[in-house]
Amino acid sequence: MTSFADTRTQGSRKRYDEDVVQLRMFASAREAAGTARDTMPGDTVDQVLAGAVARFGADFATVLQSCRVWVNGESADGTLAVTDTDEVAILPPVSGGDK
Repeated sequence: MTSFADTRTQGSRKRYDEDVVQLRMFASAREAAGTARDTMPGDTVDQVLAGAVARFGADFATVLQSCRVWVNGESADGTLAVTDTDEVAILPPVSGGDK
């Protein structure tokens, strides 16, 4: 996995020495990260999530523990391989509705 020290900046976008996936965060995950979207290097879902925790910190890590992870609209586990054409979505539990 490429460390964040291996990034190069081109304009306002970060460029990595390897492919990056699109990372989307919703609800409390978005709030903890401070953004709804980012790009993240990694060859597997676990590597992408580890990079996100390193970037966004302890509050994000706490929220992530209760989240579901989807890749391209399908539920995914951490061992799933990802490429630069994939979108990883972090979805916290949803609650609400009237009783």
